[in-house]
Amino acid sequence: MKFTKPELLCPAGDMERLEMALHYGADAVYLAGEQFGMRAAAGNFSPDELRQAVSLAHEVGAKVHVTCNTLPRDDELRSLPAFLELLEDIGADAVIAADFGVMGMVKRYAPHVALHVSTQFGVVNSASACALYDYGASRVVLARELHLDEIAAIRANTPKELELEAFVHGAMCVSFSGRCLLSNYMTGRDANRGRCAQPCRWEYGLVERQRPGEVFQIVEDGGTFLLNSRDMRMIDHLPELLEAGITSLKIEGRMKSVYYVGAVTNAYRHALNAIMSGEPVPKVWVQETEQISHRPYSTGFYFGEPGQYTSESAYFSGAEVCAIVTGSEQGRAVLSQRNKFSNGDLLELITRDHEPVSFAASDLRDEDGIQIDSVPHPMQRFTMPLPITAEPLSLVRKKRI
Repeated sequence: MKFTKPELLCPAGDMERLEMALHYGADAVYLAGEQFGMRAAAGNFSPDELRQAVSLAHEVGAKVHVTCNTLPRDDELRSLPAFLELLEDIGADAVIAADFGVMGMVKRYAPHVALHVSTQFGVVNSASACALYDYGASRVVLARELHLDEIAAIRANTPKELELEAFVHGAMCVSFSGRCLLSNYMTGRDANRGRCAQPCRWEYGLVERQRPGEVFQIVEDGGTFLLNSRDMRMIDHLPELLEAGITSLKIEGRMKSVYYVGAVTNAYRHALNAIMSGEPVPKVWVQETEQISHRPYSTGFYFGEPGQYTSESAYFSGAEVCAIVTGSEQGRAVLSQRNKFSNGDLLELITRDHEPVSFAASDLRDEDGIQIDSVPHPMQRFTMPLPITAEPLSLVRKKRI
């Protein structure tokens, strides 16, 4: 079946992650300024960095969507017009908003920036989508609680010009489309203003009133994570998403590592390229999603009963990043260390043009060209031979045994 090429939308928590997403094939990135974004703990972007980010993305034909999706109070709104005017001035491609008043301000202060309605708004039907389109939205990020059949019905009953965006990979949340009071209630950190403490990930037990201080587990073993969610993975169901009418495929992870952003963007880029060529997704790119940090995977609500809950509190990863290529000198790759490794270790090279290539580490040299047995220091600069030519931002990783 022939599909219209979708947008691959990837997270950019800071400048390094932005460059990684663009390098590995993102059609667009989403990021935040220093205010109004739902990931207050991410690195985020200063005004000068926002300008630079838009310039870098536009140089490679990618777009920048700026999150403005908190639910701000009146005192916070005072600084919003200046922020929106900045986005207008630097040529940001879209603002992602969740609050109706913020949407009106986007139209007023950034009239040439597209209005995208955040998943926080909770769009679950065509009437809501059409009303937002009439109000000026060019895209809605659908509530993640929708079944694929419901998405198809929304597509069939909305203007074809209205774009539909949906999450395809990353962490899920126990609340409805991210609207949650649990963090605020338990810690005073408002999830709806970007400061979620993730109490849904904590282990809970049972306390009997007459025996204070005694905590009883509710299960026999493994702990009690009553509200803990799996991660989403839809890389092996992309044709179904496209057939339902999704036009933008969104990867979660503005607070995830540089390695995560590069590897997951690379996997979905290759998967989409295969689908657009009429081919099945090669298994190697599905397997790549096992090599990044994740909880047990699920398909969310797309196919009915989500199976979203997991008793596992830990993340899993099939590999860890060892180094990032920064350049080359005299036929040798120059790299920056991320995790210790040694001569003889079996590694993999990740590039944007090839499947992962296995090789053994050898002939490690420090900045002065002196041979070394290992690379133990964080951010240490060193050189080594690689099995194929590797551009800057290529990744070297070590599989976990």
